Amino acid sequence: MKLERKHAFVLLGIAIWNVVTYLRFIKALVDTEDRPTGYYVAHTILIVVNLVIAAVLGAWGVRAYKASKVTSS
Repeated sequence: MKLERKHAFVLLGIAIWNVVTYLRFIKALVDTEDRPTGYYVAHTILIVVNLVIAAVLGAWGVRAYKASKVTSS
């Protein structure tokens, strides 16, 4: 499968969206009080997994963008 520039932008957009939303989620998690430990553990795992997904999608997006520049030149 060959990724085009439009695919690269979609991947990068999703990665940026994940980072922005989960950074806000981190702030909300820090501001909460009086929750059971399981609440913090579960939400921390969700945050870590989604930031890893964002990193992977961002890396794919950058690679797809670079590859599309090479093939279009």
